[in-house]
Amino acid sequence: MRALVVFCVVLMLTVPALASAGQNEVSSLEGTALVLVQTADASVANEKFAIIVELSDEASSNGTVVGWTTQICINSGVCYAPQTSDLSSDSEGRIWTGAVLIDDEASYVNWRIELGWADGNESSVPETGFGWKVWSTCWYDSDSDQWGGSNVGDEGCEAEENTFIPGFAVTLALTSVAMAGLMAKRD
Repeated sequence: MRALVVFCVVLMLTVPALASAGQNEVSSLEGTALVLVQTADASVANEKFAIIVELSDEASSNGTVVGWTTQICINSGVCYAPQTSDLSSDSEGRIWTGAVLIDDEASYVNWRIELGWADGNESSVPETGFGWKVWSTCWYDSDSDQWGGSNVGDEGCEAEENTFIPGFAVTLALTSVAMAGLMAKRD
């Protein structure tokens, strides 16, 4: 009975981590000066990740400028410091575009939109944190010890040489759970 309880507890602790990994996030534009924020559904290592932002009529007609704060997180679980870059506008100030180069070890990229109003005020969408997240075509989630994305091979990213073997960690975790169950059974 104890073994079953131990197994269920470990399973319950593992499921939330697995469910959160690899899910893109999109912030609501309701109540903002943004009409559209468009990017690719996945980032690709060593390639530019582009964005298109469309402003409302009011924001584009009053001289609002648009910036983009990005944060790239890599497969080891570390996130680089956020970087803000200006986006380029069309002649009407309505459509803004830009791109960032994605690191070859990137798991995902977070971002938010920065608005500079004509009156000198600034705001962010969302107001705090990052409102968007797009996962890479090949990523590693250290919390769940899982590889994911459309470019995953047997031992990680297909385009990269990988010395880490994720199957070993999974085997070790399962063995640990089994041993805990057997030790609980002895009592």
